[in-house]
Amino acid sequence: MRSGEKKMDSVLINENPIIYPKRPRRVRTDQSNTDEFSSTNRIRDIRDPEHPKLSLEDLNILTEESVEVDDDKSYVRITFTPTLPHCHLPTPIGLCLLAKLAQSLPARFKVDVRVAPGSHDKEKTVNKQLGDKERVAAGLENPDLVALLNKMMQV
Repeated sequence: MRSGEKKMDSVLINENPIIYPKRPRRVRTDQSNTDEFSSTNRIRDIRDPEHPKLSLEDLNILTEESVEVDDDKSYVRITFTPTLPHCHLPTPIGLCLLAKLAQSLPARFKVDVRVAPGSHDKEKTVNKQLGDKERVAAGLENPDLVALLNKMMQV
């Protein structure tokens, strides 16, 4: 670390985030494991990297409406909304969503994760990174990033 730099995880960008009430979990009425319901349940408890006691759902970063599944086309799209337009962690959040769904969905599914339109200052850059298979693979080989993602996925 260079002189004058602060350790990244010791600086809170959003010190007082708005915490939203959790929606009640719906009761499963069929046996599908590849619809919006099951996909949302796979990722709703992922922890925010800046506020590890809060989930992405608690902060309204992720909602049930932000999950789209087309079982016939084997396609899942997650559109998440960072808490601030200048949030410094949308890429790790997106990578965590990708990793969690890749671990839990059948291999036939293509997962597309993106920042909600107009919700972040670097929306295009983040979406480009999350859509680039080589960048995602490189990120998932970074031990520090993998450690962060594992912390985010602990429930």
